[in-house]
Amino acid sequence: MAEANSYAALTKAFSGLGVDENLFISTLGKWNRHQRESYRVSTPGFFREDERQFQRWDDQHILQLRQEFLRLKDAVVLYTMHPWERDARLFKEALLLQVPKHDVLIEIACTRSSEDLLGARKAYHSLFEHSIEEDIAFHIRTPERKLLVALVSSYRYEGPRVSDDLAKSEAKIFVNAIKNANKKKLIDEDEEIVRILSTRSKLHLKAIYSHYKEITGNFLDEDLEGDLTMKQVVQCLCVPKAYFSKILIASLRLDVDESAKDSVTRVIVTRADDDDMKQIKEEFQSKYGTTLAAKIAEVANGSYKDFLLTIIAKSD
Repeated sequence: MAEANSYAALTKAFSGLGVDENLFISTLGKWNRHQRESYRVSTPGFFREDERQFQRWDDQHILQLRQEFLRLKDAVVLYTMHPWERDARLFKEALLLQVPKHDVLIEIACTRSSEDLLGARKAYHSLFEHSIEEDIAFHIRTPERKLLVALVSSYRYEGPRVSDDLAKSEAKIFVNAIKNANKKKLIDEDEEIVRILSTRSKLHLKAIYSHYKEITGNFLDEDLEGDLTMKQVVQCLCVPKAYFSKILIASLRLDVDESAKDSVTRVIVTRADDDDMKQIKEEFQSKYGTTLAAKIAEVANGSYKDFLLTIIAKSD
């Protein structure tokens, strides 16, 4: 029974987000050759019997495990960076993927203050000797390119003044654009929509969001279900705490891919010093019936888990 419990504990240490370094030392480090072989035989999810009669690691799991050992390092490095450099490097990494990650570009462009977004653009110049605008224009060839370039170029007004009449008028522009999408052109290519999303203040955009609901009975992001990029833009600009909570609940599972796991580090580390971490935690608990801390403790392992829990506790 004790041996079975040790096997189960070690399997959990090999799974999830991060690794439980202490368990490897206290359990695996003490096992002799026969105990390690017994574990391999009893864990077909990680090992398989080779035709030449030995238990071999599953190749995909070796790669995954190496990535998990690096997860704490990546989180610490990101957390230690100046926010401008961190965002610039996240921009670059998102663009260099075979399929550029629009969500990372959108998160930074739409949730940073005007000064911090400008700082990230300056840092990008220093680090890569290009502008983020020209790299987005080069790497992204889909219709979303115009919108994404406009978003990262934005320097929004951040004062309290909002024209309610103008917000209502521009909400109607969204109503018509969504109604006519695919008949004339994609909403991503609508110049008026791009102008509004990339230039209006966030308070103004939230007023548009409210008026859209009054006019149509639906939330604006709900009516953008078929356009993921535009939906993410609206959510990051108008309801960021709901957006980040959704990213976290989708990523804090054992059966997600590497990209989703990376989202946990990115969201928690990049929101750690912002006022909205507390709001994200409140939204998460309200929407999913458990605390963010409890969910991290359930899925993550070892020092990586402890580091994330320490970061999010700062906003308590």
